[in-house]
Amino acid sequence: MKYTTEQAGASSSTPSAAKRWAISWLLTRAASERRTKTLREKREAKRLKDDRRHRLEYFHQVDDGYSHLTIQVLDRIKAQYDVDIEVHLVPPLRDDNFPEPELLQDMSRWDAALIAPGYGVTFPDTPAHPPESLRELATRVFCNLSPDRLLGEGADVSDCFWRGDAAALIAIADKRGVASEDAVEAKLKAGAERRKKLKHYGGANFWYEGEWYWGISRLHHLEERLRSLGAARSQNQPLIAPRPAICTQFGPGAKNLTLEYFASLRSPYTAVSWEPTLKLAKDSGVNLVLRPVLPMVMRGVPATVMKGLYFWFDCAREARAQGTRQDKFYDPIGKPVMHGYSIYKWACDHDKGYDFFGAFLKAAFCDGINTNSMLGLKKVVERAGLDWDQAKEHLDDDTWQEEAEENRLSMYGFGSWGVPSYRLLDPSGREILGVWGQDRLWLVAKKIAENS
Repeated sequence: MKYTTEQAGASSSTPSAAKRWAISWLLTRAASERRTKTLREKREAKRLKDDRRHRLEYFHQVDDGYSHLTIQVLDRIKAQYDVDIEVHLVPPLRDDNFPEPELLQDMSRWDAALIAPGYGVTFPDTPAHPPESLRELATRVFCNLSPDRLLGEGADVSDCFWRGDAAALIAIADKRGVASEDAVEAKLKAGAERRKKLKHYGGANFWYEGEWYWGISRLHHLEERLRSLGAARSQNQPLIAPRPAICTQFGPGAKNLTLEYFASLRSPYTAVSWEPTLKLAKDSGVNLVLRPVLPMVMRGVPATVMKGLYFWFDCAREARAQGTRQDKFYDPIGKPVMHGYSIYKWACDHDKGYDFFGAFLKAAFCDGINTNSMLGLKKVVERAGLDWDQAKEHLDDDTWQEEAEENRLSMYGFGSWGVPSYRLLDPSGREILGVWGQDRLWLVAKKIAENS
């Protein structure tokens, strides 16, 4: 049974050889460390020339769980850094940037609750999103707060909303007033237009001098940049939201746990997560089970150029932060991925599945090897310690597709639809944790330690 789809346009799964090369070259150049450094230097020189203060723009979405985490630290950012903060209220989008809007809304609630303690913030224990009427009231209160009050009191408004505390929210509304429907519409429209002009699409985002920082999990990148520019009021203070450390101490019971790792050969985030995930499995002794899935584009999920550019830049930045690199990219979308999964299935029979998967990711995202060519694929196979003459006999084996679809359905089952995702199971197969993202590995490690 065939589960792959063929798309054209911005999210093409069947690019021509010329387009594949061009996209690969452009993305490699766009996110390179050298170019990033040069652009930052130019923007800082212009800021100084224009005699402008450091200015952050923050985009807040009332019914987005990640926005609730982020708004809690705005006043701390203002106190710890010599910056101005402008808050834009934005509406949720329903377009190709959000292929699963209902799932995303649910995830922003339960995932925010899971990660909040790791970043020193809170999220109410709530089983569902608050009602629409409460969202409308919270939005009207937000829109009526002055900029200064929004930084200081916005977190309280957000907390009332997420706790579903209508009485407390009404009390704030009586005290601070509410904006008219026309004023709300105008503010949301202005925020959406500003976000679009700056080429982004989501909530809980910071914009600072040419770069985006999504939510509290990327705030440490912004803080490091501000520190390097001398914007910290004191260099002795710790970061407001450092990346949580990955636990390295585990009990003997970890070997009885199973960690399912949902990954894709075309995912830059999978490439970033690969070595840390294998290291966690080795350190803890947990039983790691790799569960490959088709890339989103190859299963019919649309993607925009704007989203793709942000993802690629963010992945390169994440890779550099963990001391690795992702500076040479050759897009393996389409046939290379299909060939890769065919060979992976055969490699597993020779106890080389993980070796091949890792070699493919490194070739595509770190070394810029064209896996669309037989020569490039041969290099990957040989790097994995496999015989090319034997491997190429399996290039057209598509029996892996059914397993990939089963993996996708399992992933959707715990509320995720992208990679890398993780599901931790106890000895009886009961789910302990299911999360999406390489930046949730610290949480996975924490749960392994707690259950070992």
